[in-house]
Amino acid sequence: MPAVFETSSTAIPITFVTKSSWDQVAETLPPAQRQFATSCAFAAKPGGYLALPAPDGAIAQVLFGLDDDTARSRDLFRPGALPGLLPPGTYRFANAPHDTRLAALAFALGTYRFARYRKADRPEVRLVPPDGVDPAEIERIANAAMLARDLINTPSNDMGPEELAAAAQDLAVEFGASFSCTIGEELEKHFPLIHAVGMASSRAPRLIDIGWGDPDHPKVTLVGKGVCFDTGGLDLKPSSGMLIMKKDMGGAANVLALARMVMDAKLKVRLRVLIPAVENAVAGNAFRPLDIFTSRKGITVEIGNTDAEGRLVLADALALADEEKPDLLVDLGTLTGAARVALGPDLPPFYTNDETLAADLARCAVKENDPLWRMPLWPPYDKWLDSKTATITNAPSGGFAGSITCALFLQRFVEHAGSWLHVDIYGWTPSAKPARPEGGECQAARAIYTLLSERYA
Repeated sequence: MPAVFETSSTAIPITFVTKSSWDQVAETLPPAQRQFATSCAFAAKPGGYLALPAPDGAIAQVLFGLDDDTARSRDLFRPGALPGLLPPGTYRFANAPHDTRLAALAFALGTYRFARYRKADRPEVRLVPPDGVDPAEIERIANAAMLARDLINTPSNDMGPEELAAAAQDLAVEFGASFSCTIGEELEKHFPLIHAVGMASSRAPRLIDIGWGDPDHPKVTLVGKGVCFDTGGLDLKPSSGMLIMKKDMGGAANVLALARMVMDAKLKVRLRVLIPAVENAVAGNAFRPLDIFTSRKGITVEIGNTDAEGRLVLADALALADEEKPDLLVDLGTLTGAARVALGPDLPPFYTNDETLAADLARCAVKENDPLWRMPLWPPYDKWLDSKTATITNAPSGGFAGSITCALFLQRFVEHAGSWLHVDIYGWTPSAKPARPEGGECQAARAIYTLLSERYA
C-alpha cells in the first residue's frame, strides 16, 4: 500500500472545530478568512469541511467539524472523511481532535479504494505524523485492514478456495512463514466436516495452515472461516440472502489481516493460522439435511441445516488447533444472522469463558474504536444441540439464540486451549461512514491485535 505519512515543512494545517468551539476559533482567524467562512455559512457541523484561501489563492488552512464533547455518540473516525474531501497535497493536524491516534488511523483508512475492476483513484493526500503517533504502527494496522477489505470485496469468481490459499501463501512468503494446504483424500480423511461442506463444488475445499515465530514463545492460533461463497447448500438461500455471500470468507480475511499485523510487529508469539477454505455449492453430491458425519474430533454431527455450514468447517479446524494446546485460540467467522438481529452490522458479539480475556478485549475494543460486545456461553442452551441420532446437530430447531448456540457448538471442539475466544463478525459495512467505505470490512482484528500487543510485545 502507498505510504500515507510524510514529513513536510509546508504542510497545510487542518483545524478541528466543534459547534461549541467555533466562535472562539473564528476569532483567531484573519478577517478575510473569517468573512469567507461566514459567507460560506460554515457552522462547524460534524463532518463540515471548508478550505480557507490565502491571499495568493492557495489553501491557507482547512476547517473540519467534529462532534461536540457532549454528543451522545462521537464518531472518533470522523477525520477519516478528510481524504475524500481534500485536494491533493500534504496536511497536518493544527490542533488535537478527540483522539489524535485514532484520527490519524482514520485518515489512513479513509484513503482506501477498491480498484481491481474499475478505475478508482486513491486520494493523493499525505499527512504529517502527529506528535506522539507512531506512523509505522498506524500504517501496519491500516495496510492489514485494507488487505481484509480487498479480499472480501473480490467477487467469488476470483476468490475461491484456491485463490484464498494463494493470498495466504503470499502473506506467508512475505514474512518468512511456513505454508501448507491439506486437500483431496487427505482432507476427506482427516477433516471430514470441511470436506463435506465443500465437496459439491468444482473448486476443491482445503485447509490452509500457516506457521510463524519462535517455537519457544507462547502459542497463539487463529482460525478463520473461509467460505468463499455460500449458496446455503440444499437449504438454498433466497437471492436476497445470497447477494453479498462473497463476504462469507470474511473471517479468513480478518484472520489474515490480524496475522499480518502480528508478524509485521514481530510479536513474541508462536503463531499458527488455520483457514478452512470451501465453497458451499449445490450439486448431486452436496451434503444433505439429516446426513451425519464424524468430525475430526470424533463427535458425530447431524446436519440440521446445510446453511449452518460455517460452524462445521470451523469445528474441524478448531479440533486441530486444540490438539496443540495453544495458550490462546481465537476464531473469527461470519456466522449467524442472529448476531446481526441482536447487535446489528457494526457490533460483533464475542464469546469466552476467560474473564480476564473478556475484560481486556472489551477495553481494547473501546481503545481501538473496533466495537465488540460480550455475549454469554449460556450452559442451559447447550442441550439444544442434542440430536436423536448423533452426538449433536449443527442447527437446533426453534431458532432462538442462534449466535449463542453456534458458539456452544464450537465450544464442543475446544478442550485443551489455555483460553478460547470466538467472534461472530459481519465483515461488511452496509453504508459508507468516515474511514469505513461500503463493502468488506476489517472487524475485531484491530482490537485483538492490540490485546496481543499488550501481552506479547
